[in-house]
Amino acid sequence: MEEFNPSEHPHRRYNPLIREWVLCSPHRAKRPWQGQTEPAATIDIPTHDPKCYLCPGNTRAQGQQNPHYTGTFTFEVRTPFTHLSPSRFKFLSSNFGLFRTETARGKCFVICFNAHHDLTIAELEAKEILPIVDAWCDLYRKVSTEYPFVRYVQIFENKGAVMGCSNPHPHGQAWALSYIPTISSKILDSQRAYAEEPTESNKSNSSMVPRLTDGRPCLLLDYSQAELKPKLSPRVVYLSTHFMACVPFWALWPFEIMIMPHKDHIPSLLHMSNDQRTDLAHTLGVVTRLYDNLFQCSFPYSMGINQSPPQLEATAQLHLSFYPPLLRNASVKKFQVGFEMFAESQRDLTPEQAAHMLREALSDTHYKKRAAWFKYQLFSPR
Repeated sequence: MEEFNPSEHPHRRYNPLIREWVLCSPHRAKRPWQGQTEPAATIDIPTHDPKCYLCPGNTRAQGQQNPHYTGTFTFEVRTPFTHLSPSRFKFLSSNFGLFRTETARGKCFVICFNAHHDLTIAELEAKEILPIVDAWCDLYRKVSTEYPFVRYVQIFENKGAVMGCSNPHPHGQAWALSYIPTISSKILDSQRAYAEEPTESNKSNSSMVPRLTDGRPCLLLDYSQAELKPKLSPRVVYLSTHFMACVPFWALWPFEIMIMPHKDHIPSLLHMSNDQRTDLAHTLGVVTRLYDNLFQCSFPYSMGINQSPPQLEATAQLHLSFYPPLLRNASVKKFQVGFEMFAESQRDLTPEQAAHMLREALSDTHYKKRAAWFKYQLFSPR
């Protein structure tokens, strides 16, 4: 009988955060592709677009004028297009057997990452990314203190038209919600259960193993340590002073990356020190830059921040997840259809193979700058 090889043979992997399995089918990556391809994102984008409702000085959809900002800029969206009403409807819930409803309240905020219409996080220096991290922290603090009805704050970024981004100006959103969303609730519940029900894998009393502030085991700290010791696993893409970027063992998306603390319990953005904020900004630059360098395109993704709700969840651990759709190159994306929709999530190449490719793309220089340098060398007068 042939010996099992996880790089070649189908197998399942368990995601302890959402308590679901992922089917890993590495042999599928070898099949010929005659399906849909996506045009690579253009790099011919102006620094300022007079028609963009996010650029400095321009008028937004509802008539408000943006200030002539030069760094980050955050504003609340108050239009009929937002997905949540702040207080228009009387709170109502019903529970009639199979027919259950409850009102969803919330506020929506947009965070413009910088004044330049054409500069994504991948093209910024760490010192230019730090204000974005600070803006996330400031907004989380504002919402937590000013709106008592808010039970969860979901911060996210959709990058690229293929991810449904309606405006190319680099920006993210924050939804402040009157409830804890389904996936966020699963992640919080799993971390709480891990801390409250010690198993053989988390019973270690070693002082070398990072713990929750109250001394109990932390799911993601234990996971990060397992990826780092006794030696770096093949899934680790980048390691900084405070944060680790890896393709999770249970990753669903082809080049999925999770950024998480590997030394300390950090429940939310507000629990980071100044050094940790700076380190997170640096790590964000590294990850987004290697994404762009991988296929030499503006790499699309959805990024989301999972953390403690405003009402502190003692077992929560801050982490950022990147879900990019590209699979083989800049034009072929992963489709979650058929079996994935009706039976179980499935990925093609293994997390270890993806991490290897991502590490190969690590660089202090964005591919556009390298291309500009080579062009200058080629055409500059001698």
